[in-house]
Amino acid sequence: MKPDRVASLSQGESLGEAVAGSAQSPGGGPRPGRVWSAMGRLAVLIGLVILYLGAASLLSLASVRVGFDLWNGIDPFLPPERRQFLSAVELAHRAFAVDALRQVFLAAFVLGGAWWRDRAGWRRRLALDRERQNGMRPVALLGLLLVWPVLHIAWVTGTAELFGASFGQHVRLSPFMSQAAVAAWLAYLTILAPVAEELLLRGEAYARADAALGPAGAILVTAVIFAAAHVSSWGLARPVSLLPLALALGWLRWRTGRLWPGIALHGWSNLALVTYLLWPP
Repeated sequence: MKPDRVASLSQGESLGEAVAGSAQSPGGGPRPGRVWSAMGRLAVLIGLVILYLGAASLLSLASVRVGFDLWNGIDPFLPPERRQFLSAVELAHRAFAVDALRQVFLAAFVLGGAWWRDRAGWRRRLALDRERQNGMRPVALLGLLLVWPVLHIAWVTGTAELFGASFGQHVRLSPFMSQAAVAAWLAYLTILAPVAEELLLRGEAYARADAALGPAGAILVTAVIFAAAHVSSWGLARPVSLLPLALALGWLRWRTGRLWPGIALHGWSNLALVTYLLWPP
């Protein structure tokens, strides 16, 4: 979201009114050319998100495969039938390394792409600058950070029970993870993943969606993409469980004009949920 766009909204104009006005002609009807342009921008946005995620995933898989093989004295180009057996601990460490590196590459792609697109205004594009005052009072933001994890835990666990899924109950860490690996995993969950995902969705994706659909549309589009990216073997259970968080993160991006509050809420929600699920009964 561009800060100057938010600043242009008058105090009496709601978020929905701003979007509705931008999609209609002076006579009250929709502008076909503007609709097609918005749809084209939305298609480019979705394609860019898929490209970033796909490239980060492939690069992390290749890096972990080659890096771990060389570290263990294995020829990374050996055919599968000639490769030595990998222990469960080794496989667990490799899987975690892939997840962590994916986020590192994803953040690098988003930052590099924004810098290449606008070297003078890339921080403003990703809402990393401080050109305008935070649109939310610190006390209100602190209150939201304190209250939200409780709501998030209740929604996620309730959704899991409703769908009969196991991600909201009886969660245990892999017995093959060392203490160092557990500490690294918590850092990944509460810092690395929130930073990378917010840079992509509430940073670059939000800026593009805001230009095409306005702030309300940007909040909704980025929330749907965030939820869809978490589709798993549980079907729609996981996306539904994350949709309120995604909407809250988009609203924070619009309300504050900055990315850091969303990163903080994202990481804090992850930590609170994991702590709740792993807490001994």
